[in-house]
Amino acid sequence: MNLYVSNLSLSIQSDDLKKQFTPYGEVSLVNIIMDKATNRNRGFAFVGMRDRTAAEKAIRELDGITIDGRSIKVKEARGRDDQNSKRSFY
Repeated sequence: MNLYVSNLSLSIQSDDLKKQFTPYGEVSLVNIIMDKATNRNRGFAFVGMRDRTAAEKAIRELDGITIDGRSIKVKEARGRDDQNSKRSFY
């Protein structure tokens, strides 16, 4: 299950996020999204967890915690197709 983590500190590293999520289960991926022009962290990331139950527990327990002075948001990631699924009819 992929998780969307937002409101991250601009100084956060992949290892920092992995340490937060590992107590809930195996972390298969940490992808901090970077700005292509500035090569700086954009303040959000995707965390992949192999076990859905563990990921759901991580969402419940980590959503709203403070890391580096920022209250993070954690939720299930939506696929790109989900965002474009609403069709406009003319």
